[in-house]
Amino acid sequence: MKDQNCIFCKIANGEIPSRTLYEDERYRVILDLGPATKGHALVLPKEHFANIYEIPAEWAAGAMEIGQKMAILMKERLHTDGANLVQNNGETAGQTVHHFHLHIIPRYKNDGQRILWKPGKATDEELDAIVSAMK
Repeated sequence: MKDQNCIFCKIANGEIPSRTLYEDERYRVILDLGPATKGHALVLPKEHFANIYEIPAEWAAGAMEIGQKMAILMKERLHTDGANLVQNNGETAGQTVHHFHLHIIPRYKNDGQRILWKPGKATDEELDAIVSAMK
């Protein structure tokens, strides 16, 4: 199912031009127009799923498989030093377009980007409570 009001649906399905790096029957990989680093790309499913909570597991796995292939190609062809594969869900987590997408961010030494968080602290009781809640 596609969402007629979703810009990523339109891009993924070729209705809006993009700089496409890869395409198959389910996904399109495009260059991000606001790249974090040289080669920053997005894996877009051609079907509309708002986020990780809606996408079927097989589609999510397919996006990650393509992300891995693209990261390997970028290492070989763009001579990257690493990669971040990032997938945001919900506005609080930084999602700005509500169509599932996987960022492939090539990393280069001294590229100035930071995809880190400040480590917190948790007590044994807090950790045990989370384990109990998740079972």
